[in-house]
Order: sequence, then structure tokens, then C-alpha cells
Amino acid sequence: MQTSYLSDLITAHDFGNPKGIAAICSAHPIVLAATLAQGAKSDRPVLIEATCNQVNQDGGYTGMTPADFHARVHQSAQSEGFDTNNLILGGDHLGPNPWRHLPAAQAMDKAKAMVAAYAAAGFGKIHLDTSMACADDTAPLSEEVITTRAASLATVAEDHAAGQNIVYVIGTEVPVPGGATEHVETLTLTSPTDAATTVGLHKEAFRSAGLGKAIDRIVSLVVQPGVEFGHENVVPYAPVAAAPLSQARKNMGLIYEAHSTDYQSPEALAALVNDGFAILKVGPWLTFALREALYGLDAIAQELTGVASLQSGMENLMIAHPEHWQGYYHGSADNQRLQRHFSYSDRIRYYWATSEAEALVQDLIARLADKPIPETLISQYLPMAWPGVMSGAQDPTAAALLKGSVQRVLTIYDQACNPL
Repeated sequence: MQTSYLSDLITAHDFGNPKGIAAICSAHPIVLAATLAQGAKSDRPVLIEATCNQVNQDGGYTGMTPADFHARVHQSAQSEGFDTNNLILGGDHLGPNPWRHLPAAQAMDKAKAMVAAYAAAGFGKIHLDTSMACADDTAPLSEEVITTRAASLATVAEDHAAGQNIVYVIGTEVPVPGGATEHVETLTLTSPTDAATTVGLHKEAFRSAGLGKAIDRIVSLVVQPGVEFGHENVVPYAPVAAAPLSQARKNMGLIYEAHSTDYQSPEALAALVNDGFAILKVGPWLTFALREALYGLDAIAQELTGVASLQSGMENLMIAHPEHWQGYYHGSADNQRLQRHFSYSDRIRYYWATSEAEALVQDLIARLADKPIPETLISQYLPMAWPGVMSGAQDPTAAALLKGSVQRVLTIYDQACNPL
């Protein structure tokens, strides 16, 4: 694995050649296939991440352990002709979050078991996130408690590192995973002073834990550069506001990691990379684009076969099992219905792995078969794909159109991260 590529990004920025990498945060098979196919074509490193709630030793909401996720990604890489020597696997928000309802000692024991499982499975990039209070903690936690807990998890990672040099991401100003839960207008950016303090305290905690050799492998700090998305709006990156934080990076010997960069414009993503926010997390935008394509194909199937069942089937599924959206989407019944299907936060993504949703998608693909879809219907219902179809760059079959919907987003990130 090319975890050294992340260290190389620091050097590139320090010498005035800013580059970045997208951190792909999804377990969806089509997203993974699209990512790895694009990586094979570009012959550049690919960073794919799993979160603590999504994948852990208990299975997470995907039902996968870190070893299972590793196997899924490697199987997809083989299918897409991607060289796994260019693959970086990351663990995101690794800490006690899934078990924060427990007393701290128990929650941290569970977190240590999770980190051990990630490290043993070959994950080379570990984001240590111990910022949340547990059942018997006094909130908010002090930075000293946070960093001491983070160092204890790093110790476990080092002990189970499976023969590789793990690189670490630190940071206590961590955005809500998956985006904000309401309309967002303004954000408080991480202050340069707080960023420097966080780095210093983590390094001291590493030294106190006997992890002096791992300090140089702290490659990135999670910060809030002023980007976020809610259910129905996106807060765009403002380079002028982020300039002090960007400038402060140069004295820290690392790069920044920006979460919730989904739905930013190509110009904003390029500016983030140029300003030192070199690891760009993206997840919901990828499955949002995939859902757009699925619903477009559902409408095309209605025109061609007289049957459109995917969107109505997904509505029935989400109504029957509301646990993934009910506490997040508010307002009138009509507004909640719109958010279930079209929200930027894309909480419908939690349902695609269910057997019911998989059956609906398989039925849709079977009805469209592998026949070319008429260009006029692609223009009507999948207009983003139409230029590629007309130029011959996009195969007009259902399966190819789904993969292409994800790759259009990936291309935006690739161009932002690798400026000419």
C-alpha cells in the first residue's frame, strides 16, 4: 500500500506543488467498482475509507468487519484491473463513538478492539477520533483526555500493524459524519492557534505513550475549513476566510484533511487542495449521483417497459424501516418524503445494501437488460450522461450508466487533486 504517498503530499505542498487525494467513503459495490476502474485508468493511488459505525469488529451497519471490507475492496480491485499496490485503505473516526453510551473504560476497550481489527486487516491510514464523551464522562472532554485516549489507540494500532507503517490523522474539530442535520448558513473555522495546540498535544501524548517513532507518521490534521452541507443546502468554500488556517499549516509539517467536501464546485475543491486541505473526504455525493442515475433509469424503464418500481419500492422500504432517517428529516410529511429521496445528506444510502433494495435494483437492471438505451431517453432522464454517450465515451447500457454517474463526480475530485 502507498501510505507513503500521503507523506509525499506534505513535501509537494511545502515545495509549492500542491496536490491532493480524494478519500472515498463508501461501501457500495458500484461506487467501489467505479472508483477502482477510474484508478486503474489513471494509474494513481486510490484511498478508500470505512467509518467506525459502518465497519467494525461487531459488523457495523454494513455487517462487515474490517477484514470483510478489505476483502470486498480487493475483490473489486481484481475485477476492475486495479493494482492493489496503489491502494490505501483508511479507517475514519476510529474511537469510542459506536459505544459512547457505555462508561468510558468499556467504550475504549471496544474502540481498542476495533483499531486492532483495522490494523490487522491492513488498513494503513487511521483517523484517531476520541473527541466524544462517553456515559460517565463530563462533557466537553478536555484536549488532554482526548489526546491521551488517541495515543492509547495508536499504541494498539502499532501493535497490530501487520508489518506496515501506519500513518495517522488526528483532530478534535471533527464535522458530523455524513453532513449536518439541518440547514447550515455559516460555520466556525478552526483557528490556527487551536490547530497548532491540537498537533502539539497529540505529539506530546504520543511521546508519553512511547510512540516517538510514530510521531513522524502523523500526516494530517482534520480541521473545519468552512465547508459543509445540510439536507437542502451547501456552504461553499471561501478561500479568503480560510487563509489564516491555510497559512498556519506550513509550520506544522503536515497537510489538512477536510471532511464534508461533497457538492463543492470544481473551483472550490481545487482551491481547497491549493490551500493545503489535501485530503478531501467524499461519500454522500457519490451515492447521491448513483441514486440520481437509478431513478433516471427507473423513469426510462417506465417508458420502455411500462413498469417503474424502484422509487416507489424504496419509499415503502424507508417507511417500513425509518430508523435511518426519522431522527434527521423534519417538517411536513411532503417535506420528509422529498428529503428521504433527494436530500444532500442522502440517508437513503443506508438502505441500498438491504436485500429488499438489492432486489429492486436487480429487477430494474434485468428489465433494461444489456441493450443500448435510446439516446433521446438518456437526454431526457440522464442529461448528465448524454454528452458522453454522444461522444462515444459513455456506453449507453444501464450498468455502464450507473458506473459513469459515480465516475463523473470522481473526475471532479481527480482534476482538483491533480492540477495540470
